[in-house]
Amino acid sequence: MSRRDEIAAGLAETEQRIAAACEAAGRDRSEITLIAVTKTYPASDVELLTGLGITDMGENRHPEAELKLDELRAGRQTGAPPLPRCHFLGGLQTNKAGAVARYADVVHSVDRVKLANSLARGAEAAGRTLTCLVQVDFSATDPGRSGVVPAGIADVASAIAGSAHLELGGLMTVAPLGEDPAPHFAHLVRLSQDLRAEHPEATIISAGMSGDFGAAIDAGATHLRIGRSILGERPPAG
Repeated sequence: MSRRDEIAAGLAETEQRIAAACEAAGRDRSEITLIAVTKTYPASDVELLTGLGITDMGENRHPEAELKLDELRAGRQTGAPPLPRCHFLGGLQTNKAGAVARYADVVHSVDRVKLANSLARGAEAAGRTLTCLVQVDFSATDPGRSGVVPAGIADVASAIAGSAHLELGGLMTVAPLGEDPAPHFAHLVRLSQDLRAEHPEATIISAGMSGDFGAAIDAGATHLRIGRSILGERPPAG
């Protein structure tokens, strides 16, 4: 089986699971944006995904993401589909924020005001506008390690919304390991409703990965971040 056939089969199975979860939740498939998480997978896989209709890719690490996008741009042929939108999903240090702001279309992992300000400066220097999500952490054992605790959402959201070069897209979370994701995703949806009372434009709810996206769809997620179910086991990091 060719690599294209492998990816096509994984994508088809994932789409069937998404459709089934949407039907069970009484939702329309058009409400869901599928982000194919391509971290550690080669640029050639992204090219195949693009040919299969994927419009959004997710990356977790800089400079891997930047190098992959550069390779994709360099290899573009006339008439090829547009490159997918790049969603930066991983934790981000402020000293790398300016670089990420040059190429990412959406940053899902904004968890502090200082990072929002760094992204704003990077986007301004690049002459572009960057969509940002506030990453929320529901961990009871080490709260705030990756994401902001719910009480801190308003400050980070205000920093994003107050920048001329950032747009507040909404909220993101990763369900705590070893816990039922459903109550955490439901909590995120309630927090999203609260956020939209102040910022109506913040409609994105980014939740759900290969192992738990059914629960995310049931809760009301708008964006799913799925890698392994589509692309197979992740290759070893180089």
